Amino acid sequence: MAISKEEVMHIAKLASLNLSEEEIEKYTGDMKEILEFANMINNVNTEGTEETIASNKNSNVFRKDEVVNFENRELLLKNAPSQDEGMFRIPKVIN
Repeated sequence: MAISKEEVMHIAKLASLNLSEEEIEKYTGDMKEILEFANMINNVNTEGTEETIASNKNSNVFRKDEVVNFENRELLLKNAPSQDEGMFRIPKVIN
C-alpha cells in the first residue's frame, strides 16, 4: 500500500508537527512499512481458528479464602523481631 508525501504532511499538520523534508521522507517509508504489515495481518487465513481473549482458558485459579486457626503460636512468634504477651510488638505509628 502506497502512502504519499502529501498524506504524511496532512497527518503531520493534524498532529501539529513541523517536519523537515528528511523527516517527511523517513516517515513516508515508515508508514508504508506499517501499512504493509497491517495488510499482511489482515490477509492471514484464520479459518477454523477460535476467537480467544487470553492464551489459556483458566478463569479463576485462586484458592478459596478460608480462615484457618494456627495452633502453634510459639512457632509463629519465632519470626517476630519483638513480641509482648504472645503478640507481635511493632513500633508506634500514630501519635
